[in-house]
Amino acid sequence: MAVTSEESTVGTLLRAWRTARGKSQLAVALEAGISSRHLSFVETGRSSPSREMVLTLAETLEVPLRERNALLTAAGFAAVYRETPLDAPVMNDVREALSHILRASEPNPTLVVNRRYDLLMANDAAQRFTSFFVPDWRGGPNIIRMLLAPDGLRPYVQNWHEIATDVVHRTRNELASSQTRDETDEALLRDLVTAEAELRRDGKPARAPSILVSMKMRKGDVALDLFTTITTLGTPLDITLQELRIETLFPADARAREALLRIVGSGMQ
Repeated sequence: MAVTSEESTVGTLLRAWRTARGKSQLAVALEAGISSRHLSFVETGRSSPSREMVLTLAETLEVPLRERNALLTAAGFAAVYRETPLDAPVMNDVREALSHILRASEPNPTLVVNRRYDLLMANDAAQRFTSFFVPDWRGGPNIIRMLLAPDGLRPYVQNWHEIATDVVHRTRNELASSQTRDETDEALLRDLVTAEAELRRDGKPARAPSILVSMKMRKGDVALDLFTTITTLGTPLDITLQELRIETLFPADARAREALLRIVGSGMQ
């Protein structure tokens, strides 16, 4: 979804989200309980939607909370969704719950990241895992930059092109579709566009379909096949909470399980 700032009326934004979701005007109108004629008028600017209509269409199109605020602003209304820092006092219970999840995930390396993959929290296993592969990393707490950097994880990921292509493409699409990018978002987006161009120039063939893509890592005599799971919080009404991802690395087989234990130095149930 690409809409320039000059085009960012509520109608063009809604049309862009509808197109991105692959839905027709009729399908969206039926789900939202309005006529397709009314939706067409909203998208073309012939009709100004109410605040409630903007929120209804945003819910129908499953628009992220951050972008729902952008839709409301474009329609002339105040934003309704907060973005509360994770370290704010009101987030104490959330942080405690996340800490419990991190502890319960031991000895599998588990990270809490935001939509840019900035590292927010990590369990001990994740810290030991990172220290094993990149003990001298000074590139900042961003997992994507750590993956892409020649002095980061890149030399140790044997199927780096495959993993990087997936991560870069997915994150670039998400950031590029946002109408509310800040300077940090823009900086990462530029890096992702550059990385995507490099990956295309490599011209490596697409992988064969698989039920599971593992990240194959090697350093010295330690070889690991890992797969990841990503957990999100259910029904959040705060932008920070909606954008949190809890990513856990699991060994893909018994040999990887033993190798992982060597790194994290902790028993596995």
